[in-house]
Parts: sequence; C-alpha cells; structure tokens
Amino acid sequence: MALKLVDKWIWDSWFAFDGESYHAFYLSASRALQDPNRRHRHPIVGHAVSTDLTNWQVVTDALIVSESPAFDSYTTWTGSVVKGDDGLWWMYYTGTSREDGGNRQTVGAATSPDLFTWTKLSNEALVAADSRWYETLGTSEWPDEAWRDPWVFKAEAGQLIGGEKYNTDAGITELANAQPLWHMLVTARSHSGPVATRGVMGHAVSTNQRDWQVLPALGEVSDDFGQLEVFQYEVIDGVPTVLFCCGWRELSAARQATFGQRDATYSFAVDKDLTGVDYSKAQAFEQRLLYAARVIKGPDGWVLIGFVNYEGPNGEFLGELSDPIAVTSTFEKGLVPKH
Repeated sequence: MALKLVDKWIWDSWFAFDGESYHAFYLSASRALQDPNRRHRHPIVGHAVSTDLTNWQVVTDALIVSESPAFDSYTTWTGSVVKGDDGLWWMYYTGTSREDGGNRQTVGAATSPDLFTWTKLSNEALVAADSRWYETLGTSEWPDEAWRDPWVFKAEAGQLIGGEKYNTDAGITELANAQPLWHMLVTARSHSGPVATRGVMGHAVSTNQRDWQVLPALGEVSDDFGQLEVFQYEVIDGVPTVLFCCGWRELSAARQATFGQRDATYSFAVDKDLTGVDYSKAQAFEQRLLYAARVIKGPDGWVLIGFVNYEGPNGEFLGELSDPIAVTSTFEKGLVPKH
C-alpha cells in the first residue's frame, strides 16, 4: 500500500503539490478504538510527504479538534488545500461541534506558510447550509445536516460557473464577470424530493477566500444518490470531470439492483463551466473499488488514490491509502484506467 499505518486507520484524503513534493492530508484514528465505525468521532488530520505519490514520509499531524465552544470541537473532517491569493496555503475542512451534538456539519479554514504548520482562522464556521436551498437538521428524518467535504478552486476571469442563467438568477453575474471567483463544492442535500435520494452538489462563492456566499446547488437533485461525498472537479486530459463517492446504502433501489452492495467512487463529464451536471451519468470506477478517491496530476500524468475500504477474506475494514492508479477521462465514461 502507498500509505499504511500500523497504529492508525486512514480514510478520506486530499493532496497539495508545492512544486517539489506532494503533500497528503488524511483522516486518521487510532486502531486502539478497536471498532472502525468509531473512527468517525475520533479523527485527526494527518500529514505525509512524497516525491512520487507512492513512497510517503509521515510528518507531524496537521489539525486536531478545537476546545469548546467551536464549530470543530467534536470532529475535523474532510477538506481540500489551495494556494491563496495572499501566498498562504488554505485548508478548508469540515467541522462538527459538541455544542449541537455533532450532527450539524459546517466548513472552516486554516492557513499555513509551508503546508506544515497550520493556524485556524476562527472558532466560527465560514460557511454553512442555507435552508433556502438545502436540507437542514431536523427538517426530515435524515440524521444530520450535510454540509461537508469542501472542494475549493478558483475560476478563470469571466468564467460563469454554473452558466449564465444560474449566475443571473443568483445575482452574481456582474461580480463573476468583474473578477475571478473562488468556488466551493460541498456535499449537501436538497430539501425537496424523496428523502432517500436528495444528494446534490452544494455551491458557494467568495472574492477573498474568507467571506462566502451560499448559492443554489449545481445540477438538479439526484434520483440515484442519498448523498454525494467528497466532490472533486478537474479538467483531466482535456475532459472536465466531477468525482464523488457514495456508499451502497445511500444508493437508490435501481442503482443497488444493478451495482449491488458496493461502495465506490463515481465520476462523470461536465462542461468546463460546470453546466451539464447530470448525476444519472455517473459511473463507478471499478478497476478497484476505492472510496473517497482523488485524482492528482503526478510526474507521469493523472493518477487516482483512495482509501481501501472493506476488503480481505472476512470483509474487514483495512483503512489505508492505495498505490496510485494511472487514469484518464472520457466524455462518455468519465474516469477510466489509462492503459
């Protein structure tokens, strides 16, 4: 395995490249918990460094929970890292709070000059679900308020992410045309449609990376997925591609009937401005059923790295990152192995 720890499980990961080395940030929890299902409430954001995406050196952990009261006093969950306009590295990550029982997810941030030492911006969340467009806690029998796994990127100048009508309806066309905007894609749920399949791609924008305006979801509510976790958007070998993952229990009955009881990473092609978001086109990456997998531009092209979920002769949770798999993307199938 590319990254396996004797004393900890590893699951969701996200990556940054500093020009010389690749940095993996990942959720980890002690194997002393014994039950891997307990890991979700005991995570630490770990950190490892590599020059080839295969051989990793584990370094000091990046983030832990904050003291109460704070938006992340219970857990620090999945995020992404980008180089900011200010020259700092920004890590956007999910937090849950002991003050509300840990069932409401929000997004905060930390910054670093070197990817090693991180300073949290605030004990307050930067972005939370807006009930005008998204399901919030207690409005359905869904157990939590989904607003997590932020994927942040900067659009090109004049690029209207979501299309002209979307930006006009949201009242930000003039702003988007005036300057490049930062965009955040988030695991979220619509407040309409069948409760079991309300997964959508939440969306927020910012001019300065700190102050965020929540917008309607990109694409219509899914008929296939209860939640779409760990979004990523990349242009892979010329094909704009969206990745996400979903556990089999959150699949629609129709998807379960054809795909079975398997957790997987999914992908589909979109237009470069993130129009054409159609979750029904999503296909699982089946060369290996990795979960929360990410694509990274490596020394020899695009590769896929995710965590090994339930495998082995007894179906036990392994909790380790895979070796990189060479991939490309097509408009017809999304992410595919590169042979």
